[in-house]
Amino acid sequence: MYAKSTLSHADAVSAVELFEQGFTARSVALALDFAGAPVQMLYERWQLRGSGALVTRDRRQYDFETKLEIVRRHVKGESGRALSAEFGLPSPGTVATWTSIYRRDGEDGLRPKPRGRPPTDHGVSAPKTEIETLRFENERLRAEVAYLGKLRALRSQKRH
Repeated sequence: MYAKSTLSHADAVSAVELFEQGFTARSVALALDFAGAPVQMLYERWQLRGSGALVTRDRRQYDFETKLEIVRRHVKGESGRALSAEFGLPSPGTVATWTSIYRRDGEDGLRPKPRGRPPTDHGVSAPKTEIETLRFENERLRAEVAYLGKLRALRSQKRH
């Protein structure tokens, strides 16, 4: 079953058996004393994939062009259910989500986002000219001399 589902696998199997007998999501939720929302989501997946709704699917990334094609067809009037069945999407809700992002942010909202933590700039950029390079090296050497001087002073204090 899906990681975020509140239905156990056994509960989902029982619900799918009732769906196949002609029960609606609401009647299954009432008959098995389950919450309505997870049963409704399972029912929608079952309508798309039949008993394959019980199989956990790997998360799949869809490229920008595919998303854009699906959204444009949805905006023109094709149903989210038909598009999700045609393209193998997890649910019609995926089409609705992409469509709302498209309406809010335009095409750029459907483009892949960079993942992970952005690289940090530690304030040290590469020197550009020879003078800047020499100044940077001079500063580093002065810090090294100061460090070694303090280290020498500490060692001489330990000896006495």
